[in-house]
Amino acid sequence: MGSEGAPNFSKQSQPLSFNEALQYYQTKDLSVVRPLIKTSIERRGFAAFKHFLLGPPKLHRELLQERDMIFCIAASQFDNDESVHVRTLQTMFKQITGSKFDCKRYGDHWDQIGFQGTDPATDLRSVGFLGLLHILYFVKDPKLLSLARDIYKLSLHESQNFPFCLMGINLTRITLQALREDCINKECNKRRQVVAVVNDLYVGLYLMLYQKWKHQQMTIINSGPVLNDLEHIAKTNPRHVLRNLEAYLQSAATSKAPGSPKEKQEFTFSSLDEAKSGVGHGEPS
Repeated sequence: MGSEGAPNFSKQSQPLSFNEALQYYQTKDLSVVRPLIKTSIERRGFAAFKHFLLGPPKLHRELLQERDMIFCIAASQFDNDESVHVRTLQTMFKQITGSKFDCKRYGDHWDQIGFQGTDPATDLRSVGFLGLLHILYFVKDPKLLSLARDIYKLSLHESQNFPFCLMGINLTRITLQALREDCINKECNKRRQVVAVVNDLYVGLYLMLYQKWKHQQMTIINSGPVLNDLEHIAKTNPRHVLRNLEAYLQSAATSKAPGSPKEKQEFTFSSLDEAKSGVGHGEPS
């Protein structure tokens, strides 16, 4: 759908926090989309036997409802009649661009933050509303905002540019697959939560992409191989992704502490290559 006849947001809507958007789904009746979700993959024969003996632990029973909610959000498509959905889009746009006013629901301005066309909803078919929820989390969390802005700045680079939101949607797809294949069960059981682990895996994957993309001067031509590498690491060693994010945030916090150097500290960009080669692996989840 083009911008012709699109609703015109003439007033300034209230920004939406990640917790508000999540609470909307925590209290919403999800029975309509629940039959559509796929929470695991089917394994047969030796693959099933190997997974039973050597695979990751089962997710604790008390976490199953939270896991299922994530898949239900991913199965929920954007709805113009849901104010939470529209406010999420508006909050994302303003947070990323610095704009103070609402934009039109449809239009070329969505390309500015890395959607493909005039309607962001068309890019969400594979991950549903969860694709927006992850971006909202990334740009609204104070400890992550600086990283999100650095990545967005790189996405606008003359030669290294890439679609910021569309790339994020691809990373949401990867996190969903890692969750579906039980790859992060151990970490979820350890922390006794699923949403927070999925969020951290998402941001951790975007951090690893940013580190490699920036310092190895990659372009959009490299996006396919890099996403394939990230999917492999998310499934085989998600703990490495989470530890890399934790170390990055600790480094960022230290650089902001009183008495620390004012110049911004650059964190290692070798983490993706290390994970591929088996160097510096943490304990797999």
